[in-house]
Amino acid sequence: MVREIDEAWISEAIDRHRRVEQLRAEFDRAVESHLVSVHSPDGSIEATVTATGRITDMRVHGGLQHRDADEFTRELQAVVAAATDAARWARDKLRGEIFGQPRALGEA
Repeated sequence: MVREIDEAWISEAIDRHRRVEQLRAEFDRAVESHLVSVHSPDGSIEATVTATGRITDMRVHGGLQHRDADEFTRELQAVVAAATDAARWARDKLRGEIFGQPRALGEA
């Protein structure tokens, strides 16, 4: 039994694969360059994070001399948690913008 090779189908599959690779590269560049800023609950600490989750900057507003160490630690932990959430949100948003909404299996 001889099978026919559908050259058009193969060509389309290669084109689709190249397009997915191109979109993936675009996504990788976007998540590394997209920055989101978040603040601690009391506003005293600001963190800037990429969509990859890498914190690129952290600033403390106001002095540290009169701050309670435990309070400062809680604020720092809160801003790092917020940065993690913001990075996840940014990645999801960029994924939707670049790849579009996911389709269910079997949809054309």
